[in-house]
Amino acid sequence: QVQLVESGGGLVQAGGSLRLSCAASGRTFSAYAMGWFRQAPGKEREFVADINWSGGRTRYADSVKGRFTISRDNAKNTVYLQMNSLKPEDTAVYYCAAPVAGTDLPPMGYNYWGQGTQVTVSS
Repeated sequence: QVQLVESGGGLVQAGGSLRLSCAASGRTFSAYAMGWFRQAPGKEREFVADINWSGGRTRYADSVKGRFTISRDNAKNTVYLQMNSLKPEDTAVYYCAAPVAGTDLPPMGYNYWGQGTQVTVSS
């Protein structure tokens, strides 16, 4: 059973930074791509970023390009999302996600989800 546990969310002022972490367990972490999504109040869940199995390929939503960086440490079974220059519109619950299959990008859909971590950016 794949388990994903996010941490690192919180309240930050606009222009500030946060780093989210997602600890994965239940299978060989390094064999799969990983992703981050977010859901703001009243909106649908949206893609933020993802990373291939080695960390050599990444993708970002246009809204976060140049501000967010996704990375992974396969020795620690952890994927990170470094968020800089945060804006109030980044306020959302952030979810870590993993595919059933797929080492590279894009994977064949994201099927496993963490419980989410709240990020609130004040203006």
